[in-house]
Amino acid sequence: MKRNLKYISSFILCGVLMASCTKKVELNPTYTVNGDISFNTVEDYEAALTGTYVRLKAGNYYGSGSSNAFVGLPDMLSDNVFESTESLANYTTLQRWAYTADDGNIEGIWLDAYTVVQQANLTMRNIDKLSSANPGAVNRIKGQALALRAHAHFDLFRYFGEEYDRNSTKLGVPYVETYDIEQKPARLTVKGTYDKIEADLKLAKQLLSNTDEAVQPGNSRAYVDSLVVDAMLARMYNYAGLSDSAIKYATYVINARPLASAAAFPLIWQDASLSEVIWTVKFEQGNSGIGDNIYYVVGNRASYRPTANLLNLYNTSSDIRYTSYFQVRPRGSSSRLVVSKYLAKQPFITKPDGIVDFKAFRTGEMYLIRAEAYARKGNDVSGLADVNALRTARGAAVGVETGAALLQGIMDERRKELVVEGHRFFDLKRTTRTIIRSTNCSNFCSLLPGAREWAFPIPQSEITANPQMVQNPGY
Repeated sequence: MKRNLKYISSFILCGVLMASCTKKVELNPTYTVNGDISFNTVEDYEAALTGTYVRLKAGNYYGSGSSNAFVGLPDMLSDNVFESTESLANYTTLQRWAYTADDGNIEGIWLDAYTVVQQANLTMRNIDKLSSANPGAVNRIKGQALALRAHAHFDLFRYFGEEYDRNSTKLGVPYVETYDIEQKPARLTVKGTYDKIEADLKLAKQLLSNTDEAVQPGNSRAYVDSLVVDAMLARMYNYAGLSDSAIKYATYVINARPLASAAAFPLIWQDASLSEVIWTVKFEQGNSGIGDNIYYVVGNRASYRPTANLLNLYNTSSDIRYTSYFQVRPRGSSSRLVVSKYLAKQPFITKPDGIVDFKAFRTGEMYLIRAEAYARKGNDVSGLADVNALRTARGAAVGVETGAALLQGIMDERRKELVVEGHRFFDLKRTTRTIIRSTNCSNFCSLLPGAREWAFPIPQSEITANPQMVQNPGY
């Protein structure tokens, strides 16, 4: 990974040492900064941690302007949205599963996620030297950095890992644990990847339970505290198929953050309520809008629109998700239904700008994780109770399903609840289902389980730079 890590490190240092990056470059500098001693105070490390959060706003992560990899792209890759005549065709190759190892968007996802990892590692570099004098502060900073490192690796694993079985010997992703631009890490197995993610999250939870001050100033939900780690663990265990652990950690979150009321739920999407929000990634004026690839608010361009088989799942007269997620908006002399989930913060809702925070974890997902885990254990009573609790909160009809019908009902609720929040493609992948597109589809309409396209190719630049890197099958 030498070539890519060198690029990442240069980008990181410009973020951390912004003052020097805005001045005229000295071809013969009179001094250099040694990374081993550049951070000496708690404040230094806090600034580096802030830089880790900032990296999440990159266009190939939660931000827009590139692939929008963990917000809209999983819906574009699956069956929740279809490419409309308003599209500029910037992402057609991805949407048609025609990606190759030299695809710039694929490389961008790889680089932006590993940039988060590298900034987290930079944040933790030599921080333990402050432990004797400031143990609580070190726990607070290191715990967040560990969780963010695990989170970014897990997101990479979702795209580039061959499969999700907890003990699989197939290939996962390289796990980078030190800030070293010369390293050339090999891919771990799926099991090895899970082992590292789990260890980081468990240690993060331990550290974040003993800090010098509250992680969330004013309950902002903008930072990773121990409750966010619980949510991360619940999601990871659900992918791994470890139902008991998924139930355990989802329950911690559910008990701490109740579902939003019917009145508060629409306000979540205007940043006017933090009800049921576990962790929100902050976006402000000057940032790119999330979800722009699907609906570019400022230009009123709906490159991708919701499919009929998604919309048909909602009771449009009572389900509060329908009116919170979709709007009919005019364009020229006509109008059309668009994904309006990320229009604007409340003060700007009448003249939307597409700038709104991204809710990375919500309690609604935790109910669905627990419901699915119960159902997979054969506890239909508890699984049905959880999915019906969510249905009731959202104004949807309750069900009486059992067995396979219950699992299908839970997956349908995941589809309705988590649209354009970065889940659909991965849900279909982890349950080995077929993608079936029926809206405006004459080509690229289905993707069968086992097809190579369920795992992204490792970028060719990475293969070239790192002799230990192994490509995914079929590329």
